[in-house]
Amino acid sequence: MFKQIHASAEKLMVREYSLRSIVTMVVLTVSLLVLPLVLPPLSPPPLLFLFIPVFIMILLLFLALSPSQAEPNIAVTSV
Repeated sequence: MFKQIHASAEKLMVREYSLRSIVTMVVLTVSLLVLPLVLPPLSPPPLLFLFIPVFIMILLLFLALSPSQAEPNIAVTSV
């Protein structure tokens, strides 16, 4: 039973990715590995740009913890 599920999952994975997408992922991976070795080092970014991920995280936390304005869509039943 497990072998049948595993075989069907492998067939699904093979059908999911075309040759073009696999080649694209391989080229992107190789370029990410080779380009940093070839390109000259860059100067550090301005200080303001370093805080952009911090601002994004603060915004995401605010949105996650703020109450929703939508009406609750909850159904409660007893058994």
